[in-house]
Amino acid sequence: MSEFWSNNSAVILIIAAVVILFIIIIKNISVVQQSRAYVIERLGAFSAVWEVGIHFKIPFIERIAKRVSLKEQVLDYPPQPVITKDNVTMQIDTVVYFQITDPKLYTYGVEQPMMAMENLTATTLRNIIGDLELDQTLTSRDVVNTKMRAILDEATDPWGIKVNRVELKNILPPQDIQNSMEKQMKAERDRRQAILQAEGTKHSQILVAEGEKESAILRADAEKQSAILRAQGQAEAILAVQKATAESLRLLNEACPNDQVIKLKALEAMQKVADGKATKIIIPSELQGLAGMATGLVESVKEPKQ
Repeated sequence: MSEFWSNNSAVILIIAAVVILFIIIIKNISVVQQSRAYVIERLGAFSAVWEVGIHFKIPFIERIAKRVSLKEQVLDYPPQPVITKDNVTMQIDTVVYFQITDPKLYTYGVEQPMMAMENLTATTLRNIIGDLELDQTLTSRDVVNTKMRAILDEATDPWGIKVNRVELKNILPPQDIQNSMEKQMKAERDRRQAILQAEGTKHSQILVAEGEKESAILRADAEKQSAILRAQGQAEAILAVQKATAESLRLLNEACPNDQVIKLKALEAMQKVADGKATKIIIPSELQGLAGMATGLVESVKEPKQ
């Protein structure tokens, strides 16, 4: 009986040892995800940096000292009081974008690296703004960002940190200066609005003047064309009269008129002259006889009717 219990005890111990060993192995297997790194210590000293993949840690000898994210991270610091060169106190809050490039230096380079970065950022900001006046601070934000990034990147390099970008999110001067700036901005907006209105009025007047000019040019062209057409019409009418006169003369010449016909035509012409407003008419002697003859003919025509 005792032999049976001893055999069972041995089996149980073996099974327990296997289970414990299996648990130890499972707990010491680690899988490192993408964009992460593990800092490993062996007997208290730095051993290695585990990167992406599966790794086995020696039980009771090695330990994971720090799990580090290699992604870009953002630190948004609260507003810091900063004094400018002309003794104006402003509140400036800063945003720092950084990335851990060396997990070993990040682990052993400085105690509490995030707090160290915050203090370094505040100190750097005070030093840079202290060399600038208020107007320069408000208008040179890009310059300040560039200087801060360069200084912080160099200072944090021994900590395994790379500073990618620094941004001044808000710059708040004292309240009285803010009120003055608001008044200046309002005056500038009013000035720009007045300029825009003046330019609009000027443009409108130019358009009206150009319209009137074009209208006058069109009227002048129309009057010119009308005058040309009237002149052409009169010229054509005169030409037609002259052609008719020439044709009548041609026909008259072809008919070989005698002296009596010519004198009769002359008499008709004298009749048209007599219809005018002239008070004296001089009749050539050749036409006087013809006039008497014409009167006789008229009298002879009237006698049969009587």
